[in-house]
Amino acid sequence: MLHGMGSSFGVLFRITTFGESHGPALGVVIDGCPPRLTLDVAQIQAELDRRRPGQSRLVSQRKEADQVEILSGLLDGVTLGTPIAMMIRNQDARSKDYDAIAQAYRPSHADYTYDAKYGIRAIAGGGRASARETAGRVAAGAVARQLLASRGVPGVSGVSGVSIVAWVDEVAGITAAVDEAAVTRDAVDRNDIRCPDAAAASAMIERVEEARKAGDSVGGVIRAVARGVPAGWGEPVFDKLDADLAKAMMSIPAVKGVEIGSGFAGTRLTGSQHNDLFYQRDDGTIGTRTNRSGGIQGGISNSEPITVRVAFKPTATIMQPQATVDAAGRPAVLEPRGRHDPCVLPRAVPIVEAMLALVLADHCLRQQAR
Repeated sequence: MLHGMGSSFGVLFRITTFGESHGPALGVVIDGCPPRLTLDVAQIQAELDRRRPGQSRLVSQRKEADQVEILSGLLDGVTLGTPIAMMIRNQDARSKDYDAIAQAYRPSHADYTYDAKYGIRAIAGGGRASARETAGRVAAGAVARQLLASRGVPGVSGVSGVSIVAWVDEVAGITAAVDEAAVTRDAVDRNDIRCPDAAAASAMIERVEEARKAGDSVGGVIRAVARGVPAGWGEPVFDKLDADLAKAMMSIPAVKGVEIGSGFAGTRLTGSQHNDLFYQRDDGTIGTRTNRSGGIQGGISNSEPITVRVAFKPTATIMQPQATVDAAGRPAVLEPRGRHDPCVLPRAVPIVEAMLALVLADHCLRQQAR
């Protein structure tokens, strides 16, 4: 049975997103959120505000309020344990901008592959292949984040609940120097590029502006850390915590690579250099001297911070003519139209955080179910 046909994610904390980029609305249904959780709707809206377009000159100028409407599952701000349905209406869709791609396929987009799979596609905005679909994920992730924050984590010194923060770590080869043990959300949100290293942020912004003025785009890397995750989360062998994190991140539009902990850099070390040596913390719990494992060993969390790096390709839509073919295979040229991000990374930060929260909330409930 093809449960959810690809639009659902999670086991006990399960979400299903719906809607297209230029349809009437998008949204998400959360199934499995425990009852009696006090939910701050303002926090959900705050996460959507971080993801929405039109925030700065570095991103798409589409004007969407992305106002969340909660349709079910909540009574006086408290979850009922029943499905939570949330909807975000589209307000600034310009479908006429996509008339030219009714037949011709955009390079590196999902136009051709959706036609090949379904024999039909939502042309305007790319339908569900659009990153606008992630609005539902971000809303659900905000609920998952509040669930995780409500779960005190015994045995992890000085931590109450799970906290998550992500930031732009690299843009077009410009890298940041960030202390992942101390980085905060406030530091991330101090500039438009969402990089807490001020000097690197300035260079990144300049590079994105260069690409925008040239009608081009750039990619980069987002790094995320989850602190306060206890030892024991993860379900080997096929539902390992890092395996589920990799799937979650790879499901985000434009993502082409995921690293946990040392990732590919670890291949350049020897075993004696790479191994994380165990020790006993002052509170009596077990920790590791280093964290090259990224907080996960054998697919199970070890109580160290979980660290993830996510690689995003340059935005596929650029404001330059591009050679392509139409549905019959005839040569065509696509002229640039529409409103697009010259770099997706600033708006992808809350999406990465949301997917990390969704995976951890699901594994939190799965561990509790034992």
